[in-house]
Amino acid sequence: MEQENVEDEVNLQQKKKHKGKHDKPKPWDEDPNIDRWRIDKFDSSWNPDGLLEVSSFSTIFPRYREKYLQEAWPKVKSALKEYCIAAELNLVEGSMTVSTTRKTRDPYIIIKARDLIKLLSRSVPAPQAIKILDDEMQCDIIKIGSLVRNKERFVKRRQRLVGPNSSTLKALEILTSCYILVQGNTVAAMGSFKGLKQVRRIVEDCIENKMHPVYHIKILMMKKELEKDPALKNENWDRFLPKFKKKNVQTKKVKSKEKKPYTPFPPPQQPSKIDQEMESGEYFLSEKKKLAKKWQEKQEKQAQKTAENKRKREESFVPPKEPVKQDSRKSENDKEDVAALTMSLKQKAKEFGKQKSFQNINAEEYIAAPAGEQPLKKKKKSKHT
Repeated sequence: MEQENVEDEVNLQQKKKHKGKHDKPKPWDEDPNIDRWRIDKFDSSWNPDGLLEVSSFSTIFPRYREKYLQEAWPKVKSALKEYCIAAELNLVEGSMTVSTTRKTRDPYIIIKARDLIKLLSRSVPAPQAIKILDDEMQCDIIKIGSLVRNKERFVKRRQRLVGPNSSTLKALEILTSCYILVQGNTVAAMGSFKGLKQVRRIVEDCIENKMHPVYHIKILMMKKELEKDPALKNENWDRFLPKFKKKNVQTKKVKSKEKKPYTPFPPPQQPSKIDQEMESGEYFLSEKKKLAKKWQEKQEKQAQKTAENKRKREESFVPPKEPVKQDSRKSENDKEDVAALTMSLKQKAKEFGKQKSFQNINAEEYIAAPAGEQPLKKKKKSKHT
């Protein structure tokens, strides 16, 4: 039975036909020494005849970059000359142009030269921008101006991306291994494809107010730590990463204006300046009297203003109230006064009690009693009895 199964498998493999030569197994397919992700440096022997057509790209630059570009252009030109690319700086039109020549061999270097002049126009320093000519370096220019309509919000969110003393931007540069420059309505980034993808996401989330860059920094730091552990290489990292919930900040409610009832009639005509003058009687005054009245009003206003200014100036010269120091003698006298007052109040209370006892005597009993007899008080029992 086992021999029959083996024979069937061999027959099936023989029956499988290859469509073309590329389908056949190659000896280097499973070679561990070959690095398939490595990008080999371009060799001029690969394209000995050169390019058939001349390709060129041009870009404009702002006026404030004119002076810097004029100074740095010799360095840029010498860097491009190594790759046989012609460069031209036109200060009249305010543009930079790069084009291929007959000696150019690398067909992709013109795209790199185009990225170079784009970065120079977006305020990237020339030494940094020249690094884009390397095969392993890529660039991305993110347009952020159209993501927010309100100018004030845009400025605040752009500053949020930069952070205090550019601390947020520096942290992003370290974690993504990219060069980032925020300038005007664009963000220029240089680095690997992986890093550029992360930078674009962070910038767009910040400007659109989806997530603060600090939270992205925390996530990137966690990923850096997880990369070090080989056991978690093929696992999902979502359970380790922090999840941030967006808090709804209470905004000011816009007061809706009450709609007035619709009327087909137009509003009443407002009185003109002449009508108001006629009502007040100014219209009938002569020019002299009008000028005199205006002058008088002006003088009154000036007098009020001068009085107010004088009062404000004098406020600074008013001496502050000095704190009153309490004398020990005075405190003793106060204590004596309080003691005398309590004694007098007690005496008055006794006298008031005696008067009340006389007032409580019943008048009928007093009259009914025989003469000479008056209601006597109860005698206190002596201790001897």
